[in-house]
Amino acid sequence: MTSVDLQKWLREQCQEYKYDLRGVFRTSGGTQWPLTATDANDLEQQLHDHGHLLPLPKEPAALANVLEVSIVNFLLDRIASTNGALTATRGGERVYPDLEITGPGLAGAFYAVDIKVAQRKIPKKAQPTQTQSRITLYTGNTYFAYPTLHWPGTFRPFAQYAQHLDLVGIYTLNRDSASRVDDLELIVQEPWRIGSRKRSSTTREYIGAVLGLDDLRQGRGEFRTQAEFYKFWRAYNFRVGRTVRNQLTKLLAQQNQRSAKP
Repeated sequence: MTSVDLQKWLREQCQEYKYDLRGVFRTSGGTQWPLTATDANDLEQQLHDHGHLLPLPKEPAALANVLEVSIVNFLLDRIASTNGALTATRGGERVYPDLEITGPGLAGAFYAVDIKVAQRKIPKKAQPTQTQSRITLYTGNTYFAYPTLHWPGTFRPFAQYAQHLDLVGIYTLNRDSASRVDDLELIVQEPWRIGSRKRSSTTREYIGAVLGLDDLRQGRGEFRTQAEFYKFWRAYNFRVGRTVRNQLTKLLAQQNQRSAKP
């Protein structure tokens, strides 16, 4: 079976993704059923006119979740059409990664694909050059910091992945449209290549990406090598709360028990 370069394959698929979410359907409205439409655009207009179509949320996290579902669905359909060369498992909420891909085309190795979504920051008198906020690459104080342990909310230990890839969706918010999203751009990069030396949150232990749109496109982060990225962030003084500390103690004890077995 032909070997698949997953990063290249994902980039090729992303070129064909079409954002087609038009709002939230509600059953109550003023339509006289049955409804007849000549095409999808006509159907959308009729649903809108009769009060069946509500706008998608404007709040960034909520809109990002909607986009992530759409993108993962698209990729799952494409993976299903590879005649078994690729297989995938979908992650849930607060699970890393969003999509785990393996299969004969990848020699049975496991690849982590995480979906990230960010809004463009729109200046008053210039073209956008940055995201509104930093994309989160990883949670820094759990599976990333201790890559050989199988943390809750992960499919397997971080170190068992042959490659980690981020699929980044960049959009412009349209407050007047029910679909909310204009000019969606999909970028596929290895996380370390778009990594910054800053957290993406002041309250959570998240590793942040660079802000520049061209830097994201070109994979031009603040680290020269993957090793430099890992060295910097694994030495970072992340806070470790009680829950994470208890999980870590339990996982280390389990690891020691396995190591002690003859």
